[in-house]
Amino acid sequence: MDAEKQVLRILDEVLSLNGRSAGFDRDTALLGAIPELDSMAVVSLITALEEQLGLTVDDDEIDGATFASVGSLADFVAGKLAS
Repeated sequence: MDAEKQVLRILDEVLSLNGRSAGFDRDTALLGAIPELDSMAVVSLITALEEQLGLTVDDDEIDGATFASVGSLADFVAGKLAS
């Protein structure tokens, strides 16, 4: 399964979007655009990505740009999965 599909599935689950993420694409804005994605949700999202995909995310790897859009988050996850 590609990183974007994984990210959308985990976003939907963590943020309780009830399937809304199915309408998202790479250009869908996240941080600041989706009310459910607040600072606490970002922490939950990172935890879910780590647990479900076997990633390790260091604090210094994360900034607002990572969560700017579905595409930026998917690219980050793809990079982590490839390393």
